[in-house]
Amino acid sequence: MKKIFLLLAVFSMVFTSCDPLEDINEQIDAEGPAAVVGDATYTMTDEDYESLELDDSYFEDNDIAKSMIPGFLMNKYPAWGKKSSVLLSYELKNGTDLEIVTDYTSATSYNLANADYPSAGDNATGFYETEEASDYIPAILTTNIASPEKGDVALVGYSQYVGETVNGITEIFSKDFVNAGTLLDFEAISVSGDQVWAGTNYGAKMTGFVYPDAIANEDWLVSSEIDLTSFTNAKFQVNQIFNKGDYNSVSILISSDYTDDVATATWEEINLTNVPDGTSWTAVESEEYSLSAYDGKKVHIAFKYTSTDSSAGTYEIVKATIKAPGVEGVSVDKDIYYTFDGSDWGISEGVYYLSKEDYDIMGENSGQPGKYNNFSSSINPNTYISTFLKNKYTYAQEGDDLLVFFKYFSESTTSVRGNEFTFTNGEWVAHETKFQFGHDGSVWVPDNTIKYTLIRNDDYAYIASQLTEPEYASLIGNLASYGDFDYNWDKKVQIPYALSFLLPHIAPNAEEGQKYTLTYVIYDNGENDYQTSFIKTDGVWVLND
Repeated sequence: MKKIFLLLAVFSMVFTSCDPLEDINEQIDAEGPAAVVGDATYTMTDEDYESLELDDSYFEDNDIAKSMIPGFLMNKYPAWGKKSSVLLSYELKNGTDLEIVTDYTSATSYNLANADYPSAGDNATGFYETEEASDYIPAILTTNIASPEKGDVALVGYSQYVGETVNGITEIFSKDFVNAGTLLDFEAISVSGDQVWAGTNYGAKMTGFVYPDAIANEDWLVSSEIDLTSFTNAKFQVNQIFNKGDYNSVSILISSDYTDDVATATWEEINLTNVPDGTSWTAVESEEYSLSAYDGKKVHIAFKYTSTDSSAGTYEIVKATIKAPGVEGVSVDKDIYYTFDGSDWGISEGVYYLSKEDYDIMGENSGQPGKYNNFSSSINPNTYISTFLKNKYTYAQEGDDLLVFFKYFSESTTSVRGNEFTFTNGEWVAHETKFQFGHDGSVWVPDNTIKYTLIRNDDYAYIASQLTEPEYASLIGNLASYGDFDYNWDKKVQIPYALSFLLPHIAPNAEEGQKYTLTYVIYDNGENDYQTSFIKTDGVWVLND
């Protein structure tokens, strides 16, 4: 009865044994009930990552995945043994294993300064509607990015006015930490204490409270240089939250001589009246504070947080702006990748970076990308982006490829991730991180074996055309006519020799160490499937049984 049960289990799988199907009972008797051979394609679930005691539904990198997955497979397929294989799809922290994606996720970020815009003299903080950004950005990058090398990539952020502009008030400095989910281009400086600034979906956050203790800290968040040389009567405003403590532990400071050391710079305090009272999570927008004393100067704004072992409130900066008389109009923020070809910067082809408007199109409710303009482990980017691309590119052609980059929130920070999408059978399909594992008789190991079933009659006819030795003259007729081997072939010598001619034909560019398992038919009292394995060694295909 045991043999019948195991036989039924095995017939539900694709065999990878070198023995014929009719001999499976002999294999079970020889190797025991644990030697079931099977193939599977499997995608890991949230529950699978939890079973591995991972806090998030991904592996940090491929090396960690390869070290943890064998144990997972041993538990999932306890009855499978030697020559079994599983093609596993799983998530990585950076979203994909495609090397080209790294070129873009690690790209230099360059956000156009006010002085970069051609109409900076008008105090414009964006390109006018009549100005094509791509006509100006290459020269701006050439001026501001020193010694680029061929293939270098830059993610360029800029603003574009939409429609008419009028003289009014312009935002010459605007940092929205909530929408960014990062610290943007601010520098975080820890003077004392282990707690540090973090970019979150709620804003730039700092707290010295680590349950259940208050911990002493001094931490600064310093802006990049803000150029006020062409502006007068600028005004500063901040939207902020402070809870569970005394707001006086926060200082907002300004300096015109800061370089790289907060201790040696001259700082003056920006004294605001409308500030949080330290008792709620409600954001409070300050009054506009005049910076006229800094007309014509270049400055840095700093947010200084201090806590003690008895008082450690939580501080969050939602948004900080500086406004001045200038151009007023509706503008949109854009981000686009540029690549250096060795002599000039040009727009990166086949690459798309999601905008705020794109996230909003995907839904602005809780649990949708537009809520915080990013994705997370609870919002699968592949599903949303596939639908977004289908609606955006209605005339896509089969096989079209596009690299799509987006913001991803995890572990209290937001980073840039990306993936490749291919238009296949009317849908945009995301690249999946896949890796094959094989059972070596004891454990599961990373395995690059490709399993290939000979095509009838093409592959058999090709083999026949390659066998010119006299001993095969009476055998090859069956290959070409029936698309199989027959009982006259020697299974140990002749068939492996014949199969070795096929591999250079179907895999001419296979790398050293590549493995293949070939499934073929032998007619012997009926058709039976057999398998033989090869490995490419020193440029030659040899048996790998």
